[in-house]
Amino acid sequence: MSSSSSSSSSSSSSSSSLHWLSLVGTIWLQAINGPNSDFAIYSSQLKDVKHISQVQLNFLAFASDAGKLFGWFSGVAAIYLPLWLVAVTGAAFSLVGYGVQFLFLENSKLEYWHLFILTSLAGNGICWINTVCYLICIRNFTSDSRVAVGISTSYLGLSAKVYNVIANAVFTKTESIAKSYLLLNAIVPMIVTIFVTPSLRVLKATKERTNSAFLFMFGITLATGICAIFGSIGTKSYGFSSKEHMISLGVLLVSPLFVPVGISLSETMRKILRDKKENRIHDLRIEDIESAKETKEEREEELVVPISIPVSAQVVKEKECEEVGGMKMLKKVDFWLYFMSYMFSGTLGLVFLNNLGQIAESRGLSDTSTLVSLSSSFGFFGRLIPSFLDYFSIKRGFCISRIASMAALMAPSAGAFFLLLHPSSSILFISTAIIGACTGAITSFAVSATSELFGTKNFGVNHNIVVANIPIGSFCFGYFAAFFYQKEAQGNYKCFGSRCYATSYVIWGCTCTIGTVLCTVLYVRSRNLRRKSLSN
Repeated sequence: MSSSSSSSSSSSSSSSSLHWLSLVGTIWLQAINGPNSDFAIYSSQLKDVKHISQVQLNFLAFASDAGKLFGWFSGVAAIYLPLWLVAVTGAAFSLVGYGVQFLFLENSKLEYWHLFILTSLAGNGICWINTVCYLICIRNFTSDSRVAVGISTSYLGLSAKVYNVIANAVFTKTESIAKSYLLLNAIVPMIVTIFVTPSLRVLKATKERTNSAFLFMFGITLATGICAIFGSIGTKSYGFSSKEHMISLGVLLVSPLFVPVGISLSETMRKILRDKKENRIHDLRIEDIESAKETKEEREEELVVPISIPVSAQVVKEKECEEVGGMKMLKKVDFWLYFMSYMFSGTLGLVFLNNLGQIAESRGLSDTSTLVSLSSSFGFFGRLIPSFLDYFSIKRGFCISRIASMAALMAPSAGAFFLLLHPSSSILFISTAIIGACTGAITSFAVSATSELFGTKNFGVNHNIVVANIPIGSFCFGYFAAFFYQKEAQGNYKCFGSRCYATSYVIWGCTCTIGTVLCTVLYVRSRNLRRKSLSN
């Protein structure tokens, strides 16, 4: 009897620590899974090396997003292949896509259409790794899937900062900026993916909440974000070198590993103490054993108290989790409202961030990487917001609508676009921080919004269909931004001054306002549907 209990306890102990180890693996993957986010840093040099126009340069930014048009392949692959193999496949796409560009960038035989195809391939690889991270968080943390997804995806917003820190610490200023980032974009995803493959697996679902572990994880993520912003503002003025900043950020990125290690040690100690206690009662009567067992079960029920959710909330949850397949989803009005509102907000923010290099250059800023790092750091905090809201709201027995949250974040983005019309550099930095944070939060909210609207069973395919709005929006908004840029340049190769993107800012601000209205309509529709389901 004691032996059986010990075996069961050991299995549960191992499972809990492995769940958290899988989350740490997704965090590390997401931290390096945005190699396209550093495009703005080296885009100006790429433009000079390959002698391409601003319109062609924006098409390259679109190419990275164009890979997402085929992102649904990763969702299908995840159904039939091991998740670690899906992740390695995505890393391989980045290795080939950016690696070939690194090797032959200055070779005249590497033509523009080659760059386009290679960039698209690398962009598609991002979808494969994202799919793996989403599925692991959703399936391994059934009770706190939103919190786990939010924590994991928040690190995706940090990718540009991570690559920038590594580049500043490893490469010298005399080396080609474009080739330095292309090399990092090629090899870093593959190295990290191979390293974390043992943790990339779906485990038996657990409904236990480890509050202390989540709080510790939140503390680490906050410290990481503060360190990132501190470095973006400028560490040299405070006496810190690039290598010291890289080491400090690296230590914080490794810190989440303390959670599964701590849980494993804690559970091992509990098992040892439990075994000793069971050995001391071997000579008790059968009645005493049964009584002790009942008391133990009562205590365990007191320790692991399920969250009290009102009956009405449970019904709503069932309605929200209605399973909808890809083809059926495309026929729903809610899907198109969701698709367009996402494109007019989150995708629009990504287009702005892709153009940061040219925007900074037109404003006369010498260090583009500072602006990109700032947007990445605030994007990290933006992506973390959903996790905080979910953790504390679920703990209190209610759930915040993802759609309502997205609508609330679109309004500040619209205002920030209009604010960019002011020529001040400080306004540029403030607006960039606002757009970076709101874009990060919207893209993070969208992950759970997809499952909230269409269920989790077909999530891998459904969400990759939803994010197809990114390449479409990137093409449309990016093209018109480049067109107006060329027009303001008046025949010159480059444009200088706040007027270069003035027309684009107005269009982007109006478009984001429309997105806010569409998302609000979607929220009202979804709320009315829930009320009807409750009345029935």
